[in-house]
Amino acid sequence: MPAPILIRDAAWAVVWDASARGHAYARGMDVLLEGGRVAAIARHDPDAPVPPGAEVVDGRRLMVMPGLVNIHTHPTSALPARGVREDHGVPEQQMTGLFERLQAFRIDQAGQAAGMRLAYAEMMSAGVTSVVDLSQPFPDWLGIMRDSGLRVWAGPGFADAHWGMAAPQTVTWMWNRENGRTQFEAAKAVMKEAEADPSGRLHGIVFPAQIDTVDEEMLREAAAHAGESGRPFTTHIAQAVVEVREMIRRHGTTPIQWAAAIGLLGPRSILGHAIFVDEHSSIGWHTARDIGLVAEHGATVAHCPTPFALYGEHLQHFGKYRARGVNMGFGTDCAPHNLIEEMRLAVILARGVARDVAAADTGSVFHAATAGGADALGRPDLGRLAKGAAADVVLVDLAHPLMSPPRDPLRALLFHAADRAVKRVIVGGETVFADGRPTRLDVAEAAGILAEAQARMLRDAKGRDYRGRSGDEICPVALPMQ
Repeated sequence: MPAPILIRDAAWAVVWDASARGHAYARGMDVLLEGGRVAAIARHDPDAPVPPGAEVVDGRRLMVMPGLVNIHTHPTSALPARGVREDHGVPEQQMTGLFERLQAFRIDQAGQAAGMRLAYAEMMSAGVTSVVDLSQPFPDWLGIMRDSGLRVWAGPGFADAHWGMAAPQTVTWMWNRENGRTQFEAAKAVMKEAEADPSGRLHGIVFPAQIDTVDEEMLREAAAHAGESGRPFTTHIAQAVVEVREMIRRHGTTPIQWAAAIGLLGPRSILGHAIFVDEHSSIGWHTARDIGLVAEHGATVAHCPTPFALYGEHLQHFGKYRARGVNMGFGTDCAPHNLIEEMRLAVILARGVARDVAAADTGSVFHAATAGGADALGRPDLGRLAKGAAADVVLVDLAHPLMSPPRDPLRALLFHAADRAVKRVIVGGETVFADGRPTRLDVAEAAGILAEAQARMLRDAKGRDYRGRSGDEICPVALPMQ
């Protein structure tokens, strides 16, 4: 167990007000982290005793806040696409390049491991302490989670089908239900292994990969398994216009409505993206029921603004979902893995859609990135700075120039400083990030390994792409080469 940490006279603290079920500011606070928990939080008392062996941190130029909860990430596959996907889109598929890239680009295990290490370091640098990692397992997967020191929900993906393309306007679903069953059983074993980890920081989350690539029988089984095992449940749903149209073709109704009908929505269900609901302008379906169904069943939406904004789409909008009673959480999905920047973008996009500054604000997105995500995982001890909560804490440097003047430090953090002002990240009372780098996770060689793996991925795309193109032809560099 790590030594106690006493943060004395913190200039600002973002504390949990249980009566109001929300965060509040407090000034001049002493915060004691001991035994993996927030042991005490009170107004500064210069005469208060210091626990034996405790590290004393001068908080007079710090903001203390709860760690952020990232409920939707793909760390093993996201960073290999850095410099590849940012300008890529397929006009025939409403500009999303998802299906084309997934068919053409496959990263090897060396690249997965290196990308994962760098992604975890990036998440920590922006104040994340809890992560839902949705990936295809590989040998080093759980080991890297353990090395990071973060709280991680391992979501080993499984599916009955995978996407293919024969032309820009065509996506096909290639089914192999026997393979899907094998993946599901393997996922159960991986989740058990994670939960047996002696650190106590690894958990499982049941993850049928996409609503359109898993058949009804397995989706029902997956939801039942999540309920029986006490694990949360998640899947990608309403993430693409192509998917929504296909699900309407199959079932005569939207993905959200079909998911509700077969019992997938509940208080421990996390819906990856849930952007293209029936009333979204890119769908134009004749009902307006989807958002209400999500709220009625108590499910959570994992909002990841950046990957959709890159090709001109977005949730319509954060404030509307919240006003209708949907619990909102945040994820980074693909690179960049900066949750603070995701919060800022969510505010800007919501205001743009609604043409209303009140559509989203600092307080509402911060709640989603902390308590909202924690509640979705069934962990009311996370995402909150309160006595008895987990000692998952972020220290923000108020002396950083981009935090000045610190009249409202959360606004300064979200709109100006972001990760640059994150000084220290603590999980379970243990420092996992300080002085700009992870304390436990080795990233020294990861960048070089990732670059080599990406080069192989781009070269080998020629054998997978439906047009026989190399990766450089699918996604050319930003400027012409001379």
